[in-house]
Amino acid sequence: MTVTSQARKKAFAKKAAKRADSNVYAAIDLGTNNCRLLVARSSRKNFRVLDTFSRIVRLGEGLSQTGNLSEEAMRRTLSALKICTSKLKRRGVTKLRCVATEACRRAANGDDFIKRVKRETGLDLEIIDNSEEASLAIMGCAPLLNPDLPEALIFDIGGGSTEVSWIRLGDKDSSSGDEKAATSETTASKTVSNKTTMSKPVMPNPIMEDWYSVSKGVVTLAEKYGGRDITPETYQQMVQEIYDDFLIFEQKHGFAQRVHDGTLQLLGTSGTVTTLVGVYKKLPRYDRNRVDGTLINCDTAIGLCHKIAGMTYAQRVANPCIGSQRADLVVAGCAIFEALAKLWPVAQLRVADRGLREGILYKLINEG
Repeated sequence: MTVTSQARKKAFAKKAAKRADSNVYAAIDLGTNNCRLLVARSSRKNFRVLDTFSRIVRLGEGLSQTGNLSEEAMRRTLSALKICTSKLKRRGVTKLRCVATEACRRAANGDDFIKRVKRETGLDLEIIDNSEEASLAIMGCAPLLNPDLPEALIFDIGGGSTEVSWIRLGDKDSSSGDEKAATSETTASKTVSNKTTMSKPVMPNPIMEDWYSVSKGVVTLAEKYGGRDITPETYQQMVQEIYDDFLIFEQKHGFAQRVHDGTLQLLGTSGTVTTLVGVYKKLPRYDRNRVDGTLINCDTAIGLCHKIAGMTYAQRVANPCIGSQRADLVVAGCAIFEALAKLWPVAQLRVADRGLREGILYKLINEG
């Protein structure tokens, strides 16, 4: 057998092995506000989403006042995690990673809750730090980055914290041993015949240069300033507080100049920005396929923030893309977004309904 034929045989065997991947992968992301599950199967060119689950559990409710996870919040969360467990069994998941973020990081009883989750659900929940959270979110969102712009800021407005990551886009199809490199194996989402698939794009490798995190999110800010009846003055106080928090990151790197030079893009992933797009498109109900990847004018988005902040609580509840579960949190999210948009006034914002879960899945699949 010639060297050439041996190489072809090995390449064929490698492709066949990838096609024969029988693993079912899953990721659980437990945040301060939400519990989310994503289940997928890998194939030669893409991976298909088999199941999803998302529930607002408000695990971090009251945490800023007491320093502990409340019994009621833990019960809500355990109920959601038990649903996740049943879905994992039904889908025959073979590779799983479950992570917890800010609420469990901050709570004095966070470790005890992790042990309770293990006892009552069998799930091995892992508390990850801010840096890994940011890195995984980058993996999840990378396919939406514009490869023609060399830098990006990716922000994630959570329930208990807000992270901003500074990304440089490397050469296409390049590989690096740098731990900051997310991966060239990230994938893009598209809908085919009502089945969601994740296919590999040709795009630069995103490399995280730096990140900054503030322990303030929609839950913590709403608990501080209120979430139902919010005056314009209170709203501006929230905006100013977050602006001042992230001004440190701006002064360190000078991103505003990059915005002026047209070399930096802004991508947001969170319930806040996806809600803004839903309201902007006047959707009769929230539809991920019509939101994920949307490019929206930042001035328009800020205008929507003011519109939502000016609504009564009842009006926010009545909006199908806000509803009762987000009505008391969305204004705080709007204030956080407006602060970031004022610091880095790009013309347009790319919105992602993806992030941590997708990043976990990409990493699981790439590790084989």
